[in-house]
Amino acid sequence: MTTVRKVDLVVPLAKQATAMRIADTAGLDTQGRSGAVSLLTDRDSRRGDVDSTINRSVRQVPPGIRTSTMETRTGTTPTTSAVLWPSAAQPSRHHADFSFEDLVQAYLDCRRTKRNSASALAFETNLERNLCRLNDELRNGTYQPGKSICFVITRPKPREVWAAEFRDRIVHHLLYNRISPRFYAGFIADSCACIPGRGTLYGAQRLEAKIRSITQNWSKPAHYLKLDLANFFVSIDKHVVRGLLAKRIDGWWMELAELVLFHDPRQDFELRGDPYLLRRVPPHKRLTSQPGHIGLPIGNLSSQFFANVLLDALDQHIKHDLRCRHYVRYVDDMVLLHESPMWLCAARSDIETWLPLHLGLRLNPVKTILQPVDRGVDFVGQVIKPWHRTTRRRTYNEALSRVKQVPANELFETANSYFGLLRQASHSHHDRALLGSVLMYRGHSINKAFTKTFRHSTSHGGNYGNQ
Repeated sequence: MTTVRKVDLVVPLAKQATAMRIADTAGLDTQGRSGAVSLLTDRDSRRGDVDSTINRSVRQVPPGIRTSTMETRTGTTPTTSAVLWPSAAQPSRHHADFSFEDLVQAYLDCRRTKRNSASALAFETNLERNLCRLNDELRNGTYQPGKSICFVITRPKPREVWAAEFRDRIVHHLLYNRISPRFYAGFIADSCACIPGRGTLYGAQRLEAKIRSITQNWSKPAHYLKLDLANFFVSIDKHVVRGLLAKRIDGWWMELAELVLFHDPRQDFELRGDPYLLRRVPPHKRLTSQPGHIGLPIGNLSSQFFANVLLDALDQHIKHDLRCRHYVRYVDDMVLLHESPMWLCAARSDIETWLPLHLGLRLNPVKTILQPVDRGVDFVGQVIKPWHRTTRRRTYNEALSRVKQVPANELFETANSYFGLLRQASHSHHDRALLGSVLMYRGHSINKAFTKTFRHSTSHGGNYGNQ
């Protein structure tokens, strides 16, 4: 008797949906199938495919500089530094209670903004086989995270970014889709970042509403305390995060969360870009300089979610123990409001003592600010002042500089991204008008509201300063 698996992956991938039935037998009929997806063929018949899920020891290396300062794999399955994932010889103690449809949805969520990336295209080349193999690995306990890509960004300051393999990011989305609602239900409404519907615009509007509430529409004085955590992501203690996760999840999902949490990307990674840029990152901000149980890689959905789980404990302490009514946090930047500056000083001392004891974190004294709110509150790239909210001057000046110098083939995307950023501020018409004048000088058309530009075939394309 042959096992028949019914999979419908063509609907989101092809214009004309076709139903498919896939039989796990040696002889598969390949006629009459949609070309949007590939068949579940054997390994030898597709040896030339770029498929990291089939053979990890032989892979096509994308352009870039491939170096590794840590131990790399030699064909064997790597192990994590802190948590053992059940192997085939040691089955998982818990049943993997997810459906194949959940895995497909995780794939669709993962590819939403990565459809044209090399890793996404390589995975989609043999989509059915890759998803089925990933599904089997998760269910029998043989799944292990793969190679990560490390690169350095220089704006606004140099920092490491770690990107997991595409198949690993699918697992991150699978885990996130299942367990995040349990945690989001307990998060306070003043917690922003990496939460659906709570981005930078939400954070700026939320803080503005808090300020207008405590000052009664700017008619009474008030003060704000702005705090920042020192070297946040590279200072996170994974054992503390695990304890917080265990309060709301268990079983197989807890095992998967531990595998993702304690995976050390430094054991097997590829460095892309100029190695000199890595030396520009200060040692105390490098993940490679931390112990194995300290630090989360910047760039993964799982890291952002785990960071929110960790800082929710701080949110609860500030709201319920300190009883701070007016408080907003965006990742590791937080603002407390109060009529009394003395109360804010006492709150800062309490938080400074509480953080190392409970979360293993500490405040950055350089970025601690205590001022009256009528001087302006700089938060999430916007400055909130009486009756108006504007874009931070550093961000605006960088927008003008980049639009003047960016190549012509990148001008359309760059300009519209800055228009979208500037329009979040309530009083940004003047800034958008000046940005539009630069674009018109370079041959682009601007709409009447100064909110977007259009492609222009006769764009000058040169350097603004040299014209």
